[in-house]
Amino acid sequence: MGEYSEECLKTFLKNQDKLFDEPVAQNLEEAEAFLEDCMAVVVESISEVREFFEEEGVDVDGMTPDELEEASEVFPLPDGKYLIVEG
Repeated sequence: MGEYSEECLKTFLKNQDKLFDEPVAQNLEEAEAFLEDCMAVVVESISEVREFFEEEGVDVDGMTPDELEEASEVFPLPDGKYLIVEG
């Protein structure tokens, strides 16, 4: 595996329906290729999720950390980090 940890890929595979109507990946290799293609990022904390969205021009003023974590593009990872996938 390359840029994304196995746990990251498994989390995306399991929860991809949060962001997409139909599966975009069937296995770890497809998940990794998809995440690389859409330039998904992994950040260390929910505050970095906020910073990422602000840099992308997304209005997150007034959003609580819980609301940010529930955003369809945000996938909380088991290690406390967050995967951000822009669909």
